[in-house]
Amino acid sequence: MKPITPPMTETQAEDARLIARAQGGDRSALNTLIRKHETRAYQFAFRLTRNPEEAADVVAEAFVRVYNALPNFKGNSQFTTWLYRILTNCYLDIRKKENRRPAVSLDANIEVEDGDVERQVIDPKGTPMDSHFRMERARKVNRALEEMADFQRAMLLMYHAEDMSYEEISEALDLPLGTVKSRLNRARLSLRELLVKDEELFRA
Repeated sequence: MKPITPPMTETQAEDARLIARAQGGDRSALNTLIRKHETRAYQFAFRLTRNPEEAADVVAEAFVRVYNALPNFKGNSQFTTWLYRILTNCYLDIRKKENRRPAVSLDANIEVEDGDVERQVIDPKGTPMDSHFRMERARKVNRALEEMADFQRAMLLMYHAEDMSYEEISEALDLPLGTVKSRLNRARLSLRELLVKDEELFRA
């Protein structure tokens, strides 16, 4: 029995219409599609690079690849998932050329105790002390992420910062679902090891 495919959201349906028009040669549809997603693409690239110019380079290269590959896009995955794959590949390609590691931000807290790491949402309400601890945790996480492999960092950002599911990451990175889960788990363990000296801070 085939799994039931969930209906398209309005955003996905709009993407599909724009893609169909762009594939038919409508340049304005392509421009609209790019404008629609360029802000989110830049935000993801900036989280990876923590550098405005490098993020802009990643996004520019990604949309060049989108333009070149769009005629062959079959719609087997969401456009956003496909775009994240291209952004990640562009980032990794640039990192290989530059051979240096940027600082990266992760908006969600990361637990250091044993067990799965769940997505966490920062409560906008809270005391000044809460704000201080959040900022300090973010600083520690940023520093730890700088020491991680680029691919691990990208996967953590996809799951924790971009709120992507295992299935979406699997499609974006063209990896089997089991591989995504195991690699993401190893990335979490690596991050915990880097943060273990600050365990009390993350329990606060």
